[in-house]
Amino acid sequence: MADQLIRATAAEGGIRVVGVITNRAVETARQRHGLSYVATAALGRTMSAGLLLASSMKRSQARVNIRVRGDGPLGGILVDAGVDGTVRGYVDNPTVELPPNAIGKLDVGGAVGRQGYVYVVRDIGYGYPYSSTVELVSGEIGDDLTQYLVNSEQTPSALILGVFVGANGVEASGGLLLQILPRAAEDEEMVATLESRIAALSGFTPLLKANKTLPQIFEDLVGDMGLEILSETQLVRFHCPCTFDRMLGALKLLGEAELQDMIEKDDGAEATCHFCNEVYQASSDHLAKLIEDLRVDRAGASN
Repeated sequence: MADQLIRATAAEGGIRVVGVITNRAVETARQRHGLSYVATAALGRTMSAGLLLASSMKRSQARVNIRVRGDGPLGGILVDAGVDGTVRGYVDNPTVELPPNAIGKLDVGGAVGRQGYVYVVRDIGYGYPYSSTVELVSGEIGDDLTQYLVNSEQTPSALILGVFVGANGVEASGGLLLQILPRAAEDEEMVATLESRIAALSGFTPLLKANKTLPQIFEDLVGDMGLEILSETQLVRFHCPCTFDRMLGALKLLGEAELQDMIEKDDGAEATCHFCNEVYQASSDHLAKLIEDLRVDRAGASN
Protein backbone atom coordinates (compact mmCIF):
# COMPACT_ATOMS: atom_id res chain seq x y z
CA MET A 1 0.00 0.00 0.00
CA ALA A 2 1.39 3.40 -1.00
CA ASP A 3 2.15 6.01 1.63
CA GLN A 4 -0.96 8.15 1.78
CA LEU A 5 -3.10 10.51 3.83
CA ILE A 6 -6.90 10.44 3.85
CA ARG A 7 -9.28 12.90 5.49
CA ALA A 8 -12.86 12.33 6.60
CA THR A 9 -15.61 13.84 8.72
CA ALA A 10 -18.44 12.40 10.79
CA ALA A 11 -21.37 13.65 12.88
CA GLU A 12 -22.23 16.25 10.24
CA GLY A 13 -18.76 17.75 10.39
CA GLY A 14 -18.51 17.60 14.17
CA ILE A 15 -15.79 14.95 14.10
CA ARG A 16 -12.63 15.27 12.05
CA VAL A 17 -10.70 12.12 11.16
CA VAL A 18 -7.34 11.92 9.40
CA GLY A 19 -5.30 8.80 8.75
CA VAL A 20 -1.81 8.44 7.32
CA ILE A 21 0.37 5.53 6.21
CA THR A 22 4.12 6.24 6.23
CA ASN A 23 5.79 2.87 5.67
CA ARG A 24 8.11 3.95 2.86
CA ALA A 25 8.81 7.42 4.24
CA VAL A 26 9.94 6.02 7.59
CA GLU A 27 11.94 3.24 5.93
CA THR A 28 13.72 5.90 3.87
CA ALA A 29 14.55 7.78 7.07
CA ARG A 30 15.75 4.54 8.70
CA GLN A 31 18.11 3.80 5.84
CA ARG A 32 19.40 7.35 5.44
CA HIS A 33 20.17 7.83 9.12
CA GLY A 34 21.13 4.28 10.06
CA LEU A 35 18.46 4.21 12.75
CA SER A 36 18.18 1.58 15.47
CA TYR A 37 14.85 -0.14 16.08
CA VAL A 38 13.78 2.23 18.85
CA ALA A 39 15.08 5.31 17.03
CA THR A 40 13.09 4.27 13.94
CA ALA A 41 9.93 3.97 16.04
CA ALA A 42 10.47 7.35 17.73
CA LEU A 43 11.24 9.24 14.54
CA GLY A 44 8.55 7.40 12.56
CA ARG A 45 5.84 8.25 15.07
CA THR A 46 6.88 11.90 15.01
CA MET A 47 6.94 11.96 11.20
CA SER A 48 3.40 10.57 11.04
CA ALA A 49 2.29 13.08 13.68
CA GLY A 50 3.79 15.95 11.70
CA LEU A 51 1.84 14.99 8.59
CA LEU A 52 -1.38 14.64 10.61
CA LEU A 53 -0.94 18.04 12.27
CA ALA A 54 -0.13 19.68 8.93
CA SER A 55 -3.19 18.15 7.27
CA SER A 56 -5.56 20.85 8.53
CA MET A 57 -3.51 23.75 7.16
CA LYS A 58 -4.72 25.61 4.08
CA ARG A 59 -1.87 27.12 2.09
CA SER A 60 0.24 24.84 -0.10
CA GLN A 61 3.48 26.06 1.47
CA ALA A 62 2.31 25.66 5.07
CA ARG A 63 4.46 23.44 7.30
CA VAL A 64 4.68 22.07 10.83
CA ASN A 65 7.88 21.59 12.80
CA ILE A 66 7.88 19.25 15.79
CA ARG A 67 10.87 19.19 18.14
CA VAL A 68 10.93 16.71 21.00
CA ARG A 69 13.57 17.22 23.66
CA GLY A 70 13.58 14.69 26.51
CA ASP A 71 16.06 13.46 29.10
CA GLY A 72 16.45 10.02 27.51
CA PRO A 73 19.48 8.70 25.57
CA LEU A 74 17.90 9.39 22.18
CA GLY A 75 18.45 13.12 22.65
CA GLY A 76 16.26 15.31 20.46
CA ILE A 77 13.91 14.58 17.58
CA LEU A 78 13.18 17.12 14.86
CA VAL A 79 10.57 16.66 12.15
CA ASP A 80 9.45 19.00 9.39
CA ALA A 81 6.19 18.14 7.59
CA GLY A 82 4.12 19.98 5.02
CA VAL A 83 0.51 20.12 3.94
CA ASP A 84 1.91 19.06 0.55
CA GLY A 85 2.63 15.59 1.96
CA THR A 86 6.39 15.89 2.29
CA VAL A 87 8.15 15.02 5.53
CA ARG A 88 11.72 14.74 6.79
CA GLY A 89 13.40 14.41 10.16
CA TYR A 90 16.26 13.15 12.30
CA VAL A 91 17.22 12.18 15.85
CA ASP A 92 20.33 13.25 17.73
CA ASN A 93 21.54 9.74 18.58
CA PRO A 94 20.32 7.38 15.85
CA THR A 95 22.07 4.21 17.05
CA VAL A 96 20.63 4.16 20.60
CA GLU A 97 18.95 0.84 21.39
CA LEU A 98 17.02 -0.23 24.49
CA PRO A 99 15.46 -3.51 25.66
CA PRO A 100 11.68 -3.85 25.10
CA ASN A 101 9.46 -2.24 27.69
CA ALA A 102 7.29 -4.06 30.23
CA ILE A 103 4.67 -5.02 27.61
CA GLY A 104 7.23 -6.23 25.10
CA LYS A 105 7.17 -3.24 22.77
CA LEU A 106 9.92 -0.88 21.65
CA ASP A 107 10.67 1.43 24.57
CA VAL A 108 10.18 4.76 22.83
CA GLY A 109 9.29 6.47 26.10
CA GLY A 110 12.51 5.27 27.69
CA ALA A 111 14.56 6.40 24.70
CA VAL A 112 12.95 9.85 24.55
CA GLY A 113 12.66 10.30 28.31
CA ARG A 114 9.78 11.29 30.55
CA GLN A 115 11.07 14.74 31.45
CA GLY A 116 11.30 17.42 28.80
CA TYR A 117 9.27 19.35 26.28
CA VAL A 118 7.57 19.19 22.91
CA TYR A 119 7.83 22.26 20.74
CA VAL A 120 5.42 22.70 17.82
CA VAL A 121 5.81 25.48 15.26
CA ARG A 122 3.12 26.06 12.65
CA ASP A 123 4.18 28.10 9.64
CA ILE A 124 0.89 28.88 7.91
CA GLY A 125 2.62 30.30 4.83
CA TYR A 126 2.57 33.98 5.68
CA GLY A 127 3.31 36.23 8.63
CA TYR A 128 4.97 34.94 11.77
CA PRO A 129 4.82 31.22 12.61
CA TYR A 130 2.79 30.12 15.63
CA SER A 131 4.72 28.24 18.30
CA SER A 132 3.60 26.24 21.34
CA THR A 133 5.41 24.31 24.04
CA VAL A 134 4.08 21.55 26.29
CA GLU A 135 5.75 19.26 28.78
CA LEU A 136 6.30 15.63 27.92
CA VAL A 137 3.63 13.29 29.27
CA SER A 138 5.20 9.90 28.61
CA GLY A 139 7.79 10.32 25.85
CA GLU A 140 5.73 7.98 23.67
CA ILE A 141 5.04 10.84 21.20
CA GLY A 142 1.30 10.17 20.73
CA ASP A 143 0.41 11.01 24.33
CA ASP A 144 2.65 14.06 24.27
CA LEU A 145 1.20 15.52 21.09
CA THR A 146 -2.35 14.76 22.22
CA GLN A 147 -1.53 16.93 25.24
CA TYR A 148 -0.36 19.66 22.86
CA LEU A 149 -3.63 19.51 20.90
CA VAL A 150 -5.74 19.70 24.06
CA ASN A 151 -3.72 22.48 25.71
CA SER A 152 -2.62 24.61 22.79
CA GLU A 153 -5.49 24.14 20.34
CA GLN A 154 -8.12 23.41 22.99
CA THR A 155 -9.63 20.63 20.90
CA PRO A 156 -10.51 17.22 22.38
CA SER A 157 -8.28 14.93 20.35
CA ALA A 158 -6.90 11.41 20.09
CA LEU A 159 -3.61 10.82 18.30
CA ILE A 160 -2.75 7.16 17.71
CA LEU A 161 0.69 6.47 16.26
CA GLY A 162 2.64 3.32 15.54
CA VAL A 163 5.73 1.92 13.84
CA PHE A 164 6.52 -1.79 13.52
CA VAL A 165 10.12 -2.57 12.59
CA GLY A 166 11.02 -6.07 11.47
CA ALA A 167 14.33 -7.69 10.62
CA ASN A 168 14.21 -6.26 7.11
CA GLY A 169 13.04 -2.78 7.99
CA VAL A 170 9.78 -0.93 8.52
CA GLU A 171 6.78 -3.21 8.00
CA ALA A 172 4.01 -0.88 9.19
CA SER A 173 3.94 2.79 10.10
CA GLY A 174 1.29 5.45 10.34
CA GLY A 175 -1.20 7.19 12.53
CA LEU A 176 -4.72 8.35 13.15
CA LEU A 177 -5.99 11.71 14.37
CA LEU A 178 -9.54 12.18 15.65
CA GLN A 179 -10.80 15.56 16.81
CA ILE A 180 -14.17 16.38 18.30
CA LEU A 181 -15.23 19.88 17.30
CA PRO A 182 -17.55 22.03 19.46
CA ARG A 183 -20.69 21.15 17.49
CA ALA A 184 -20.28 17.46 18.42
CA ALA A 185 -18.76 17.80 21.89
CA GLU A 186 -22.20 18.41 23.43
CA ASP A 187 -23.38 14.92 22.46
CA GLU A 188 -22.04 13.13 25.52
CA GLU A 189 -23.29 9.69 24.48
CA MET A 190 -21.56 9.87 21.11
CA VAL A 191 -18.34 11.16 22.66
CA ALA A 192 -18.38 8.32 25.22
CA THR A 193 -18.94 5.76 22.45
CA LEU A 194 -16.05 7.15 20.43
CA GLU A 195 -13.76 7.21 23.45
CA SER A 196 -14.52 3.56 24.24
CA ARG A 197 -13.78 2.52 20.67
CA ILE A 198 -10.47 4.36 20.68
CA ALA A 199 -9.56 2.84 24.05
CA ALA A 200 -10.30 -0.64 22.66
CA LEU A 201 -7.69 -0.26 19.91
CA SER A 202 -4.50 -2.22 20.55
CA GLY A 203 -2.55 0.27 18.49
CA PHE A 204 -2.35 1.46 14.91
CA THR A 205 0.21 -0.87 13.35
CA PRO A 206 -1.77 -4.04 14.21
CA LEU A 207 -4.53 -2.66 12.00
CA LEU A 208 -2.13 -2.15 9.11
CA LYS A 209 -0.55 -5.56 9.61
CA ALA A 210 -4.07 -7.03 9.42
CA ASN A 211 -4.32 -5.42 5.95
CA LYS A 212 -6.89 -2.86 7.06
CA THR A 213 -7.10 0.14 4.75
CA LEU A 214 -7.58 3.66 6.08
CA PRO A 215 -11.24 3.79 4.92
CA GLN A 216 -11.87 0.47 6.69
CA ILE A 217 -10.32 1.82 9.90
CA PHE A 218 -12.49 4.93 9.64
CA GLU A 219 -15.57 2.76 9.08
CA ASP A 220 -14.85 0.69 12.18
CA LEU A 221 -14.52 3.80 14.35
CA VAL A 222 -17.17 6.19 13.08
CA GLY A 223 -19.00 4.40 10.29
CA ASP A 224 -22.30 4.65 12.17
CA MET A 225 -21.82 8.35 12.91
CA GLY A 226 -22.40 9.71 9.43
CA LEU A 227 -18.90 9.04 8.06
CA GLU A 228 -17.97 11.02 4.93
CA ILE A 229 -14.58 10.26 3.42
CA LEU A 230 -13.14 13.07 1.32
CA SER A 231 -12.49 11.99 -2.24
CA GLU A 232 -8.85 13.10 -2.41
CA THR A 233 -6.19 10.59 -1.39
CA GLN A 234 -2.95 12.48 -0.84
CA LEU A 235 0.36 10.74 -1.44
CA VAL A 236 3.04 11.40 1.18
CA ARG A 237 6.81 10.91 0.97
CA PHE A 238 10.14 11.55 2.61
CA HIS A 239 11.59 14.59 0.89
CA CYS A 240 14.36 17.04 1.72
CA PRO A 241 14.81 20.19 -0.38
CA CYS A 242 18.55 20.46 0.31
CA THR A 243 20.77 20.92 -2.76
CA PHE A 244 24.42 21.52 -3.55
CA ASP A 245 23.64 25.15 -4.37
CA ARG A 246 21.94 25.63 -1.00
CA MET A 247 24.98 24.19 0.68
CA LEU A 248 27.20 26.66 -1.15
CA GLY A 249 24.88 29.48 -0.06
CA ALA A 250 25.29 28.40 3.57
CA LEU A 251 29.07 28.25 3.22
CA LYS A 252 29.09 31.74 1.75
CA LEU A 253 27.60 33.06 4.98
CA LEU A 254 30.80 32.01 6.80
CA GLY A 255 32.70 34.88 5.21
CA GLU A 256 35.91 35.26 3.28
CA ALA A 257 38.36 34.53 6.08
CA GLU A 258 36.72 31.25 7.06
CA LEU A 259 36.44 30.12 3.44
CA GLN A 260 40.12 30.92 2.82
CA ASP A 261 41.04 28.91 5.92
CA MET A 262 39.10 25.92 4.57
CA ILE A 263 40.97 26.14 1.27
CA GLU A 264 44.38 26.26 2.96
CA LYS A 265 43.76 23.62 5.63
CA ASP A 266 41.28 21.21 4.05
CA ASP A 267 41.46 21.91 0.30
CA GLY A 268 37.68 22.20 0.30
CA ALA A 269 34.71 21.58 2.55
CA GLU A 270 32.23 18.86 3.39
CA ALA A 271 28.72 19.45 4.65
CA THR A 272 26.06 16.96 5.76
CA CYS A 273 22.35 17.74 5.84
CA HIS A 274 20.94 16.85 9.26
CA PHE A 275 17.50 16.09 7.87
CA CYS A 276 18.41 13.60 5.14
CA ASN A 277 22.09 12.78 5.82
CA GLU A 278 23.08 13.75 2.28
CA VAL A 279 26.79 14.63 2.09
CA TYR A 280 27.97 17.46 -0.16
CA GLN A 281 31.58 18.08 -1.17
CA ALA A 282 32.80 21.56 -2.13
CA SER A 283 36.22 21.75 -3.77
CA SER A 284 38.74 24.52 -3.23
CA ASP A 285 37.64 25.91 -6.61
CA HIS A 286 34.06 26.16 -5.36
CA LEU A 287 35.23 28.00 -2.24
CA ALA A 288 37.44 30.31 -4.29
CA LYS A 289 34.42 31.20 -6.41
CA LEU A 290 32.45 32.03 -3.23
CA ILE A 291 35.26 34.32 -2.09
CA GLU A 292 35.22 36.03 -5.48
CA ASP A 293 31.44 36.49 -5.23
CA LEU A 294 31.82 38.01 -1.75
CA ARG A 295 34.36 40.51 -3.04
CA VAL A 296 32.12 41.45 -5.96
CA ASP A 297 29.20 41.91 -3.58
CA ARG A 298 31.30 44.06 -1.28
CA ALA A 299 32.54 46.21 -4.17
CA GLY A 300 29.01 46.67 -5.44
CA ALA A 301 27.77 47.72 -2.02
CA SER A 302 30.47 50.38 -1.71
CA ASN A 303 29.62 52.03 -5.03
